[in-house]
Formats: sequence, C-alpha cells, structure tokens
Amino acid sequence: MSKETKGTGLSRRDFVKTMGLAGLAAGAGASQALAAPPAGAKAATIPKRKLGKTGVEVSILNLGGMFDTINNQLLLKQARKWGVTYWDTAESYGNGLSEEGMGRYFSRNPGSREEIFLVTKLVPKKGNLTARLEKSLKRLKTDHVDLFFIHAICGIEEMTPAIREWAAAMKKAGKFKFFGFSTHTDMENCLAGAAKLDWIDAVMMTYNFRLMHKPKMKAAVAACVKAGIGLVAMKTQGGGPVTCDSEAELKMAGRFLEKGFTDKQARLKAVWENPHIASICSQMPNLTILGANVAAARDLTKLSRGDFESLQEYAQETACGYCAGCGRICMTALNGAVPVNEVMRCLMYRQDYGEPELARLTFAGLAPEVRERLATMDFTPAELACPQGLPIAQLMRQATEMLA
Repeated sequence: MSKETKGTGLSRRDFVKTMGLAGLAAGAGASQALAAPPAGAKAATIPKRKLGKTGVEVSILNLGGMFDTINNQLLLKQARKWGVTYWDTAESYGNGLSEEGMGRYFSRNPGSREEIFLVTKLVPKKGNLTARLEKSLKRLKTDHVDLFFIHAICGIEEMTPAIREWAAAMKKAGKFKFFGFSTHTDMENCLAGAAKLDWIDAVMMTYNFRLMHKPKMKAAVAACVKAGIGLVAMKTQGGGPVTCDSEAELKMAGRFLEKGFTDKQARLKAVWENPHIASICSQMPNLTILGANVAAARDLTKLSRGDFESLQEYAQETACGYCAGCGRICMTALNGAVPVNEVMRCLMYRQDYGEPELARLTFAGLAPEVRERLATMDFTPAELACPQGLPIAQLMRQATEMLA
C-alpha cells in the first residue's frame, strides 16, 4: 500500500500524477524538468534522422494526429515552429476530421505544406483504396503525401501482390513518394516479413522500453535496418489497459527528476537511444505535452545503464498490466472471433492515456458483432494462452461497460 503524502490526503502515487510535470519537479526538490523551448525557437533545433533507404531526413519527434486538429490550429502552428515537421494522420482519425484539420492549416498558411513530411493511412478492408486516398488528399488540401501506410496490419501476409501493384501505381501517379505499413499486432513477425520485401520503404510499429530489448524484436529491427527500411516508433510510453500498483514507478520518477527530466521524457529518450529509429510518433493534443516532448527531443543528455535498469525494473513489475501486442496468440485461441489486442488498445487510451473520447471512438470502430461478443464470450482459452497473464475476460467486460 502506498503511503499517504503528508498534508495532501493523497497517496504518493496520486500525488505524483496530480502535481504534474513542473510542479512535481519543484515539489520533489529536484532539478527543473525539461521545459518547453521559447515560442520563437527555430525549426532546425530538433534533430533529424534519415528514414531508411528513402534518404529523407525527418524530425525525430512527429505529431500523431489522433486529436481534434480542426480546433487546435494553434497547436499545429506551434509544432511546426518548434521543428516537429513530420505529421502523421489517417482516414480513421475522427472519420477524416484529423486530415481535414491539417488541410485547413495548409490552406491558411501558404508554404507550410512544403515544410511538412506528411503521412496518412488507410485500412484496405474498408473499400476502394484509390477513391479513398483521393478523398484523403482532398481533405489534406494537397496533391500527394510524402509517406503512405497501409494501416494497422496484423500479419505480413496482408501485404499482398495486389497491394504491391497498387502502391507502385500510386507512386507513379505521384499520389505518394514512399510506401509502407503500420502495425500494433505481432510486430516482430511483421517487421521480419517486411525485411524480405523489396517494396517496403518504411514501417511504423509499437516499440518502447518494454519491448525494445527482447531478442525477437532486436532481430526484427536489425533485419529491417539491413534492408534499408525506415523505422518509426509509436506507443512509446509503454502504457497498458491495467494500472498496476508498483513502487518501481515512484522510484523511477524520482530518479529521472533528479537528472532534470520526467519519466515520460525518459521513455522517449530510451527509444531515441536506438539510432535506427528515425522518428517517434506521439499523440500530443495540447501544448503542455507538445512542449515537454519537444524539450526531450532537443536535450542531448544520454540515459545511463542505471537508467535503463530502472526502466526495466518498472517494466517487470508492471508486466501484468501491459498488452504486448502479441494478438495472434489470443486471436488463435479464440478462433479469430475477437481482436483482443484492439480492445486492449481502447482500454489503454482510456486508462493510461486519460483520453475517454478517443477510447470510445476507437472502440466504436470495431465491428458490431465483435462488440456484441465481448459480453458473452468465454475468454478462458485466451487467458490460458496470454504470455502476460492478463485477466482478459474481466478486461473485455470492462471495455463493454466503459466504452459501449
């Protein structure tokens, strides 16, 4: 049981979360956490890395567009000013509203499109790719995107010869310069499979301090690097659908604050320690998060071996609350009836990200028959197969109650 913080009526854990980034740094008597750069700072101050064989240099931090970009034009302006010049969106983000918001920014700020490395994504099963890509470009107020991803694949077999032909045709037509896919599921096998395909330019995958040291992930990343595939990391905070009570979290937070940055900034730094990760896609729906992440990207302090050991200690103590993306295992156990890891992602948005609306919208995007099964299906086979030992049945019921 966490001790109560004197005079606050809060547990130490709640105190950490309530005080926030600057307040916690001051309250702990530690060095000031990395602060946002001055508003007038130049774009060149954020480091850039080459995106695989594309040869293009992109900002190591990129703006995940899974938020209300239409009503956050100031945030888009500030991201560009601070050097976050890689923007990521998708047709499914707000049913096109994210793309529309970025398009509005481009139309109101002449010349801005040329500064932005722009990415969008489509899920093939939802209909004609060509027609939908045209609609995406129309919403984005541009004639092309720099990189296009087939969105959220579960296995490399989804990269079919038909997809290859379509991608080649779209490249020839000038609709996008580079092509690849994103994946939250079975990432290691998807990456290993991509390395064997000579037509994949880039991959965006779940990658964080929990996963990056696993032998299979390291081998898959190495194979992609050898093949010249550009790598973009997402879900880098390593949050999960279950909040585990761990003293390691408080210890870790205190350790990093003494060094001058927060544990959230440290998690970004851990990923950037791998020079082959070209960029981190981060959802930054407000200026506070944007500023903190930009500050982390600009800071040159390296993590020590002890820092990584602290992250690993935390990862081990909270493994019971993290869905590691090995969705093939639980889906096979359930004969494909429910994409458990997709439901887990919805819960993660609500429980760990504190984004109930995003969680609800993502949950609403699941097939109606899937949502119906969550309340009645026997998830025992999936629980027995889960390497993390997650209480899957309980979590599926919880998703229905919270998000339906």
